[in-house]
Amino acid sequence: MDLTAGGARVASVTRSERTGLVPAGTVLAGSVISLIGLTWDIQWHGDVGPDTFFTLPHLFLYSGSAISGLASLMVVLMTTAARRAGREVDARVGGRAINVFGRLFAAPAGYLVTGTGAAMFLLYGLWDQWWHGLYGFDAVIDSPPHIGLLLSITLSIIGTVMVFAAAREHRWGTLGVVGSLGVLIAFSTVTVLGLQQIDVDRVDVISVGIALLSVLLVSAGAGFWGRPGGAVRVAAALAVIQAITWWFSPWAAEAYASAVGLPMRDYIDGVPAMPAMMPMALLPIAAVLEAVYLLSRRGLSAGRVSVLAGGIGGFLIGASMPIQNVLVYGASHVEWALVFGTAAAGAVFGLLGGFAGWRFGGMLRLLAPAKGDDAHA
Repeated sequence: MDLTAGGARVASVTRSERTGLVPAGTVLAGSVISLIGLTWDIQWHGDVGPDTFFTLPHLFLYSGSAISGLASLMVVLMTTAARRAGREVDARVGGRAINVFGRLFAAPAGYLVTGTGAAMFLLYGLWDQWWHGLYGFDAVIDSPPHIGLLLSITLSIIGTVMVFAAAREHRWGTLGVVGSLGVLIAFSTVTVLGLQQIDVDRVDVISVGIALLSVLLVSAGAGFWGRPGGAVRVAAALAVIQAITWWFSPWAAEAYASAVGLPMRDYIDGVPAMPAMMPMALLPIAAVLEAVYLLSRRGLSAGRVSVLAGGIGGFLIGASMPIQNVLVYGASHVEWALVFGTAAAGAVFGLLGGFAGWRFGGMLRLLAPAKGDDAHA
């Protein structure tokens, strides 16, 4: 099909919008369901305690990955069948097709990453079941299988971002990138708990990890959007997620405990565990980053500006997280040495996050076929 002609191109875009939205929405729904399960499960461990492998929060976690994995598998099989039949494969549906195992399968790039993450999640789930049986049901969040599970979900969400980025000609494609990046930031706040074994004097290592990943992902939104507003949109998506889960996770833990006849712990503080780890100041900090990005319009290199913005963002997030913890958990005073130490470390890692995030956003733009391209692999 010649898509360079105006009418043919309009017909192709309409077709890709119709065929691409359903699987893209399905993998995003799977990621959101997993996020719900994770916020619920972490709150359950803190407020109630005992659990087994087969609890309702775990069911949400695993069903979310299963939904994303099955949707990805379906797209891969349909793409493979289309290529073998000699039909066009629209690159707007998940990205350009990649040969897998030689030419046995043809998989759109986004769905290949999402499906791989989902498959890894199920494998780590088997390890987690064995781990629970060997070391006890009330396992810690940063156990090796749990970290593997979180990294697998992270990989799936990265694939989801890629799926929507390939459809950036559609409004739902750009909105999906913003929403997926917001979900990815929410997940990353738990993944960095694996860093808590690192002990550095006067530096909150977990907050530094949050600063790095938050800067990287809002910078990716800015680099993908290509115009003012990308960073703020991603930060706004996280703010919505934080607001919803702030209410949901304590309520769900208490309601489920009541339903199964388990008591709440006496010493719970009522703080939503996972939402409290999300940076509350990210939205105004993203607005500061947007102001810094405007420097690139004054002739400065976009790469250098992204590094500068990342350093500033990392400093501000690193400084705000220890203060946020004091406000949320009601500590008696702010340890300013910890604030400044964490801010300094956050600025250093933010430089890297700003540069990498901007480049990642640019790479996401390349997943979509150029305007006037034939849009098939």
